[in-house]
Amino acid sequence: MDLRTEKTRRSIINSFMSLRSHKPLEKITVKELAENAEINKSTFYLHYHDIYDLSETLEREAVRSILAVIPKPEEIFNESSAFARKLGEACMANDDVISVLFEGNRSGNFVSMFEKELMDKIGASCPENILTLESRMRVTYTIYGGYYTYSNYRRYGFENIIDIIENFSDLIIKNKD
Repeated sequence: MDLRTEKTRRSIINSFMSLRSHKPLEKITVKELAENAEINKSTFYLHYHDIYDLSETLEREAVRSILAVIPKPEEIFNESSAFARKLGEACMANDDVISVLFEGNRSGNFVSMFEKELMDKIGASCPENILTLESRMRVTYTIYGGYYTYSNYRRYGFENIIDIIENFSDLIIKNKD
């Protein structure tokens, strides 16, 4: 990608994040974003189909960057507490981006996107290990439960809650009863 294209893309993203931090996604227009980014609307459309395409692209990039800190996602099955800690640390490091992109009616998108990307990554790294219904359900329960617990209690401090989430993750993943 050439420097001009990257600069334009960065301008679009910065303007979007600025607008999104103050407005719901549905209230942001391409016209407003283009003016804020100091580009033409047609330039915006060279990069994205619409505001929702831009938002979904940024959401996917955020999820993938968080997932990238977990080199072996299959460790959720045998090292679930380490997995939970890495995931918690990655979410904490990206809290500003998550809270802007996945705010309001998009809040549920983070965990559903993360779960799908995680399942895809596990499947790609262990194609011989087809996930059973039970193991997929454990992943879902761990991801959704861990994230919403973190999100709901993060005001008590990361270290205070991550130990509890790690313990819960171990119980959920390791126990079959």
